[in-house]
Amino acid sequence: MKNKKKISLFSGVMLALSSLIGSGWLFGSEQAAKVAGPAAIISWIIGAIIMMVIAFNYVELGTMFPESGGMSRFAQYSHGSFLGFIAAWGNWVSLITLIPIESVAAVQYMSSWPWSWANWTAKFLHGSSITTQGLLMVYLFMIVFTLINFWSVRILTRFTSLISFFKLIVPTLTIIVLLVEGCHPGNFGHSVSTFMPYGTSSIFEATTVSGIILSYDAFQTVINMGGEMEKPEKNILRGIVISLTITALIYIMLQVTFISSVDPRLIASVGWKGISFTSPFADIAILLNLNWLSILLYTDAFVSPFGTGVAFVATSARTLSAMTKNGTVPPVLGKLNKKYGIPRYAMAADLGLAMILVFFFRDWSKLATVVSISTFIAYLTGPVSAVALRKLRPNFKRPFKSNWLYILAPVSFVLTSMVIYWAMWPTTVEVIFVVLLGLPLYFYYESKNMRTTWKEQLHGGLWMVVYLIFISLMSYFGSKGYGGNNTIKYPMDFVIVIIGSLIIYAWAVASRIDNPDLDDAEKLNNTVKSEN
Repeated sequence: MKNKKKISLFSGVMLALSSLIGSGWLFGSEQAAKVAGPAAIISWIIGAIIMMVIAFNYVELGTMFPESGGMSRFAQYSHGSFLGFIAAWGNWVSLITLIPIESVAAVQYMSSWPWSWANWTAKFLHGSSITTQGLLMVYLFMIVFTLINFWSVRILTRFTSLISFFKLIVPTLTIIVLLVEGCHPGNFGHSVSTFMPYGTSSIFEATTVSGIILSYDAFQTVINMGGEMEKPEKNILRGIVISLTITALIYIMLQVTFISSVDPRLIASVGWKGISFTSPFADIAILLNLNWLSILLYTDAFVSPFGTGVAFVATSARTLSAMTKNGTVPPVLGKLNKKYGIPRYAMAADLGLAMILVFFFRDWSKLATVVSISTFIAYLTGPVSAVALRKLRPNFKRPFKSNWLYILAPVSFVLTSMVIYWAMWPTTVEVIFVVLLGLPLYFYYESKNMRTTWKEQLHGGLWMVVYLIFISLMSYFGSKGYGGNNTIKYPMDFVIVIIGSLIIYAWAVASRIDNPDLDDAEKLNNTVKSEN
């Protein structure tokens, strides 16, 4: 185990890019344009800024505690097992959702293959949902994703490094070709009202419901693989910054390309909300008689989701495995294969649960929203834990330590709250319910372990319960643009969410507890190399 192959910075960046550039680039641009029109470009910029700010907190945490599945542990270190479980469970739900979402994306593109010999694939999709026949193909992809991960890290990194080059080349080529062959500058509008045809609120809505947050979410791949990286004290920061920057540039330019490439007559006929492509960029390429590009795009519809699906099998398995250290899931899920150090039992459990999940949620956009909300519930704890640990253990080694944390942490908390609110009622409450479904498991295992008292656990995590009630009520009573009953109109709903979030953030930091898990954190931190 001590001699197992470590992940280099290059391989870590390639693994992150393989996760980041997945089905989001195939569908995100169209979905965002349908919600916000040309102003969807701003949505991608906002999404990138939000994820950069959130990642800032996790760079400090990840370099302090470089361990596999680390994002399942940070909240437990600072606030105990109750909050730690909610954060880990929410993050894990989002990760296992990403496995079927990539499979669904590949199958949806298959369903629109234009060749006569491939007519049988049309049965894979009905409307925007996967059929029973398509579901079998989705399951097949998910099994293959898992098998590629079933052996060594070396196989995983070689596969993702190879596939990442292809995933970078095809979107870049698509941007260049479509901007040259089908550019319609007038599509961007001639005034503020035509650039933002559905108002400013739609710009924020698009960041959550159109897969934008989903597309940027995979920065955490670098954090969760931190225990297997070379020089994690340096390469975690570098890996996140490099991969997120490259990804943001590609996604923003893809949105510009999509908007400029749509036939103006179609926009005049049905408006941006009426646009509906089964395979957006491939369909546009066919309309422009760029058949060679459409073939390349149909090929990439396998490659991009494939690379992302494979990477997230690795990430989700390590997240579930790390949860066993918290003592709140069955211990067998943390068992590693002796030869390869791979959490195979966790992978098998993830595969089974992901299959159940996609059986009930067969629509790409619905799966994307589930990912966004469950992830961001977990992300609420990042800035809180980073600040709380500075107060609890100021002597811990911090290879990345910024004086900006005390400003960016509350900003990050507020931005995270806004993303959850933008997801719209009733989806907000539905996903919160899914996250809370794991609590019986927590209570069962915590009653057996009881490393701290129930009173201490409640002290560390009560703020999260109150927060979820608060954001649910805001979602219901908020403005109609976000699915609410319009009791609290836009933009006053934003003001209340911001103020409420800042109050709860202060409460959350004050709720830190000095608990036994900090002893484990100290042992791990002692292995860190630091120049500070």
